Amino acid sequence: MSNIKIGVVVADVEEYKPLCELLAESEISSPVKMQRDNNAYLLKGEKADAELYCINCGIGKVNAAAAAVHLADLGCEIILNYGLSGGISGVRRGEVIAADRFLEHDFDLTTIGYKPCEKPRQKYIYTADSKLLEVLLKIYPETGHGTAVCGDRFICKDEDREFFKNEFSAMSCDMETAAIASVCDMFSLPFIALRRISDDAGDDAVDSYNDMNETGNGTLVDIFLKFVKEIID
Repeated sequence: MSNIKIGVVVADVEEYKPLCELLAESEISSPVKMQRDNNAYLLKGEKADAELYCINCGIGKVNAAAAAVHLADLGCEIILNYGLSGGISGVRRGEVIAADRFLEHDFDLTTIGYKPCEKPRQKYIYTADSKLLEVLLKIYPETGHGTAVCGDRFICKDEDREFFKNEFSAMSCDMETAAIASVCDMFSLPFIALRRISDDAGDDAVDSYNDMNETGNGTLVDIFLKFVKEIID
């Protein structure tokens, strides 16, 4: 029985550390060659085992996309992401969500006639893998899902939050998911992101985010690992 290879992209070191601490006893040699913190783990399941290749890529779309490409080149069959997101609409602080649509809100060619986020002759609305989402909702049916907007800017103004809500019917905002989703679409790899709402993306978002980040993300990582084990079982 061959092992399934799963890639994990995590942006922030405070989001990454709890995963390493929980999986320390199952660590194996990592094949990742990026100049980023990375670890590999062997998770044993009832039907299959998984090699989990994890990269702490750094914040932002370029970092996340580079990590996703490297994991694809390593032969990962699934790519996953988890972390913190700002809440736009229909979610509350502390809630765990899984977006099913991803857009890059800072890709803008509207001045030459394109729709917001639209990429000429390319797909620009990416989707989470429906089977992975089905597995997640099976074990956590209360998980919120909707549209995530993604860009290289921390959203912390009420007016921006309202724009994303009205323009895209956005549920959340972050700085990595659409970039990873774009790479996964290019490589035909299943992708899903599990995120925890840290703030309301409004005028007080910075304080709320810092508070959530400093408290750690043990609960989110616990949910993430249970989800991974459900995938391989």
